[in-house]
Amino acid sequence: MTDYFLTIWSSIVETCPIGQVLFERNRVSAEPVLTRSSAKRSQKEKAILKAAEKVFAELGYAGATTQLIADAASLPKANVHYYFKTKQEIYRRVVYNIFDIWMEAAAVFDTDLGPKESLSRYIDKKMDLARSHPDGSKVWAAEIMQGAPIIQDYLEGELLEWANDRSAHIQRWIANGEMDPIDPAHLLYMIWSTTQHYADFGHQINTLNGGKPLGDAQWNAAKLSIKTVILKGVGLSVE
Repeated sequence: MTDYFLTIWSSIVETCPIGQVLFERNRVSAEPVLTRSSAKRSQKEKAILKAAEKVFAELGYAGATTQLIADAASLPKANVHYYFKTKQEIYRRVVYNIFDIWMEAAAVFDTDLGPKESLSRYIDKKMDLARSHPDGSKVWAAEIMQGAPIIQDYLEGELLEWANDRSAHIQRWIANGEMDPIDPAHLLYMIWSTTQHYADFGHQINTLNGGKPLGDAQWNAAKLSIKTVILKGVGLSVE
């Protein structure tokens, strides 16, 4: 009965302007309530986004469909349309999610830790995320390589502001003589490209590793190697 209702509701949302307005008003303005129902809703949203992350990573935005996402999430297509009105809305949420996770990893810049500890922890966290969220990283990379046709506004807003703030932190360390002079932007680019390589080019790494993913010891060795090169490159020790 629930799936039947969702199918009817999905049809109304897609074809009726009034239905779309009511859908948006209810979805945006509704206050979150910690109930079994809201918890179930949250679980379904997470399942849809996790499935979408994989579908977008494998097929790209153009190749993905809400039906494929629904199939990957083991849910009726009507459920997907109930929680997300369009494929683009799902896509933007997937991209925003991976960026939010990356921003959390950079929270170490907002502490009183110096450059050595902050950069070390940031690299460790970015490497851990490359291992735990490879599909999200691939979706981001594919979007950027195509010229960011869907999230350019996000790059010019949130990403630019965030990157400028991190660069300011690095510049203060340089001004205080805590690390060697270097263009902060290029230091960030180097960290991003190196750590995200382990997600975006995971298949290549696995192939060169005898056809299997890196083990825990290998992953830790990779993190240490990256930290050694980057930290020593800006006049910091690793120990």
